Amino acid sequence: MNSLVRFFGGTGLAFLVTTGLFILMMVLIKGDFKPEEKPEQVSFEINPKVEDIKVVARETKIAQVRKVVTPPPPPQIERQQATQPTVAIASLEGAIPEFETPKLDKQSFKIAVSDRDAQPLVRIPPIMPPRFAEGDKSGHCTVRFDVSPEGAPFNVTATYCTSSILERATTKSVLKWKFQPKIVDGQPTAMRGVENKVTFRLMDERGNILPE
Repeated sequence: MNSLVRFFGGTGLAFLVTTGLFILMMVLIKGDFKPEEKPEQVSFEINPKVEDIKVVARETKIAQVRKVVTPPPPPQIERQQATQPTVAIASLEGAIPEFETPKLDKQSFKIAVSDRDAQPLVRIPPIMPPRFAEGDKSGHCTVRFDVSPEGAPFNVTATYCTSSILERATTKSVLKWKFQPKIVDGQPTAMRGVENKVTFRLMDERGNILPE
């Protein structure tokens, strides 16, 4: 008797549990399930017919060309021909008088030339001695020389130099100078005791002349 009660009691309880689980599963599945949206139908057309495009032609109206009337040429003006004057042109008669050419006496004809001293024409600058160029001071030399009737200096002497290194370079430079000779009574003559100054200038890095 007890075994039957247990059997039917266990069977009923199992049925209830199974039914409850089944109902719970249906509720869960129904809540999570959402129907998928139907995809849009895409249609493809094979060998579609292309409509002919009508080309509209524009009508261009050409305006009529107006005829231009050429104006008549201007009337020609008759020009009167000038008549030559009938007045007689005066003519001169007679021979051209003869004139005697004046005779000049070469001995009495003299050109007066004023006297002058020797004038410099060409001055050759001196060559800077290398030893002097290494210094830090400029310098000069005073020279005395004579000028020949041909205008060439001679007897050149350096009377004073700020540095003895400059004497030889000064003398060589003056010997290359050219002068207009001294004129006395229209004749070139030698001139003695001509004095001149030859300067040797040095510059610093900025281009300023160094003092002596």
